[in-house]
Order: sequence, then structure tokens, then C-alpha cells
Amino acid sequence: MTRDARPLIGVTADLSEASNQFDPPQEAAFFVPQRYLSALERAGALALILPPQPSAAAVRRMLAPLDGLVITGGNFDIDPRRYGEKPRRELRALKARRTDFELEIAAQALQRDLPVLGICGGAQAINVALGGTLYQDIAALIAGAGAHEQSARKARGGHPVIVAPRTRLRAILRRRKIEVNTTHHQSVKALGRGLLVNAAAEDGVVEGIESARHRWVLGLQWHPEALAPRRADQQRIFSRFVAQCERPRRGA
Repeated sequence: MTRDARPLIGVTADLSEASNQFDPPQEAAFFVPQRYLSALERAGALALILPPQPSAAAVRRMLAPLDGLVITGGNFDIDPRRYGEKPRRELRALKARRTDFELEIAAQALQRDLPVLGICGGAQAINVALGGTLYQDIAALIAGAGAHEQSARKARGGHPVIVAPRTRLRAILRRRKIEVNTTHHQSVKALGRGLLVNAAAEDGVVEGIESARHRWVLGLQWHPEALAPRRADQQRIFSRFVAQCERPRRGA
């Protein structure tokens, strides 16, 4: 049998809770929107869905065969106690099991220097895993901020961001200004260790981060996987990520 040589990329899964409100009752489930997997597959990767695991040991074993990690977005907030703050009244739903898992797998992947791509809440998880903090609610805490929850425009983009020069992201996108699709009400406040801002909205809200200390770590507050089928620059994010995941296999 021929061995599949594509890089193996882990993709973190969301979870829904069991519910007795329906007939028959709804089972708990793990899931990942297909658009994440499709963007990786078009870039030449083999995607593996990673359900939240309860222990650091389980996470180590899960990471062992992987060539890279994608931390996906989701409709929930990271518990502010994880970055040393008390919850504000604007805080929304929490998912403790998923948060514990994603912060652990982010920390271990960063320690191993695996390529990591964080999307939306995944970018926030990278920042918190490296000791950074978040604005718990953009509207309440950032004066003059524009609208960043634009779910209805996810497939086409909703507002511009400025891409910083001399960053990995600028080299990938090859443009100073792009239109993106954001669905977040929280954002990066204090940067985590070794991170720098590579993109910001015109109102100053951080829309992208990357690491100056790791081989390839990129966090984007928008959803490039939803834009990628129609936007070559957004698909290129995944292609460059997958190319980095291939490097150890090629001896680079």
C-alpha cells in the first residue's frame, strides 16, 4: 500500500451539549464546519478532526503524529479567569471543556514548534496560551470601534484591515489593505509572549497576530476559510501554512 505523503493537520472540533428539549433527545456531538477542511484539502493537506480531550497526556499523544495544527473559531468566549481578569457582564457563553483543550493543545504545539494557524477564536486562544489578554467586549471597551460581528457577510467580507509591512502575513497576502469577514465581539488586548500585530482594522482593533519566536504561527480574527473559494489571497494563507507543515518531511 502506498503511504499518503500529505501533511497531517489537526483541526480542533467544537462541541454541542446533550439536550432533552427535543423528541428524540439531542445527543452531544463534536463537529467542524466543512469549510475548514476544504481549505486545507485544496492546499494539499490531510485534515484530522480533534475532539476536546481531558488531559495533557491525551493531548501529547494526539499531537504526536501531526505536522501542523488549526485552532478553529466558535460561538463562545474564553473564560477571562484564564488571563487574570474577572468576567464582565458583556461576557457571553463559555465552553470550559473546549477552552481547556484548546489552550493546552496550543501550548504544547507551540512548545514543539509545530506550525499553528488560529482562526477567529483560535487566534485569541494562541494569544492567551502565550500569556496575553483579551478585550472581553469590543463595543464596551474600545471607544469608537466599528462593527466586528458581521456573520451575514461571512462569505464575502465586510470591512477593511490594514496589513502591517515586513510581516509574514504581508508576504502571504501581498497587499497593504484587504477586506475581511469578522464575526467577533472580543479581540486581542495585551499581546502574548513573542507575538506581534500583523493586521488591524481602521478603528485600531487587532485583526491578526503572528509569532516572532516560532517557526510559523499565525492568528487571524477573520474567517479566511469562508473567503478562500473565491479569493486567491485567502486560499494562499492555507497553502503557505501547509507548505510549512511539509518542511520536516522534505528535510528542510
